[in-house]
Amino acid sequence: MIDREAVFRARVQESIEAARRLLDSDALALTAAAAGRVAVCLAAGGKVLFFGNGGSASDAGHLAAELLGRFFVDRRPLAAVALADTTAAMTAISNDYGYLEVFARQIRGLGRPGDVAVGLSTSGTSGNVVRGLEAARELGLVTVAFTGASGGKLVDLADVCVRVPSEDTPRVQELCMLLGHTLCEIVERELVAAA
Repeated sequence: MIDREAVFRARVQESIEAARRLLDSDALALTAAAAGRVAVCLAAGGKVLFFGNGGSASDAGHLAAELLGRFFVDRRPLAAVALADTTAAMTAISNDYGYLEVFARQIRGLGRPGDVAVGLSTSGTSGNVVRGLEAARELGLVTVAFTGASGGKLVDLADVCVRVPSEDTPRVQELCMLLGHTLCEIVERELVAAA
């Protein structure tokens, strides 16, 4: 039988070590830059489109909810959409155009120049996230990516590519959510202070 507590301790230690590497990386400065882009977009009446697959889809929904609802303080709702939460659109687009187009098609329909498209992919190679950022770039949206250490194909597609210093999927997702939460905090604080 496995030592369950030992497994928990090992994973917590891995997470701590990954967070320490994060402190020594450029991910903090890049996330601060992304927060600035999001704040400018929302202050100008634009919107933020979040998207990803699997756990990253849930993380995208979580971050959109923090902006649309509230993070720490009561304030006006901020325009944020998680594209994977649109079940009818996801399934219709997948059926009619293929799964690679599920985000790109929504971005073409919803995105406007100056909006921000935020793609989450632990590998940086998810085909539909790549296509989504390509579509966003073509339309003049600001493109942001949260990904693992290599960055994959998203490095060349994002105006701001935040690469967390890990290739271990659970650690990448944990660090991306830490950075995403902090981005939401900064955006909220800046917009409330400006109101």
